[in-house]
Amino acid sequence: MHKLKCINPLLQKAAKGLRLCLPLLFCMALAAPDYDKLVALAQQRHGERAVQTVQAWRLMIEQARAQPEAQRIETVNQFFNRRVAFEDDIVTWQQNDYWATPLEFMGRGAGDCEDFTIAKYLTLQILGIEDTRLRLIYVRANTGSTNVAHMVLGFYPQPTAEPLILDNLITSIRPASSRPDLMPLFSFNGAGLWVGNAASSSGDPTARLSRWRDLLERMRRDGLVP
Repeated sequence: MHKLKCINPLLQKAAKGLRLCLPLLFCMALAAPDYDKLVALAQQRHGERAVQTVQAWRLMIEQARAQPEAQRIETVNQFFNRRVAFEDDIVTWQQNDYWATPLEFMGRGAGDCEDFTIAKYLTLQILGIEDTRLRLIYVRANTGSTNVAHMVLGFYPQPTAEPLILDNLITSIRPASSRPDLMPLFSFNGAGLWVGNAASSSGDPTARLSRWRDLLERMRRDGLVP
């Protein structure tokens, strides 16, 4: 199990008045990525271990396509939680806050809560889960001794249903009501921005978020998205 933390000082700043830019690309299920290009890049940038992880990811996706939806969600969550280690950005990237692409995340074999969430989000879309049923959620996580800034992925079985939480802090997927240790600050996807537990969007997905736009561009260059 990974370290019981995801300390990222800039998440606290992000929660204050942040506006998000999420292209329409993420409002639909994604096509399969360019696996051959990803394998070549993994070898070039990170070596044989990274190639093995990318190939395992591809195999997982191919096998998960035939699974019922609930099992697909579980498969993706367990793949990243078990295969990739938690580590702070300052250690992995020598930066205080870096949003890694799934290729970078798998290539380094380590990442923080944002990287786990982004990788699961993208993979579930490749497996046909619509963006409108997924949200990247910024929270305050109570670890027992302190509250830390953290990010998780929310999956909505139905539009008005209680979300299920995919997290790197724990291995099991649980309903939001079973995670009293998490206090939502805001969430987002390609359709909008929600503050706290608000039912309606209060954000404009065409507003600017440079870190997210930079991530999307790097994913395009890597062949992860069109």
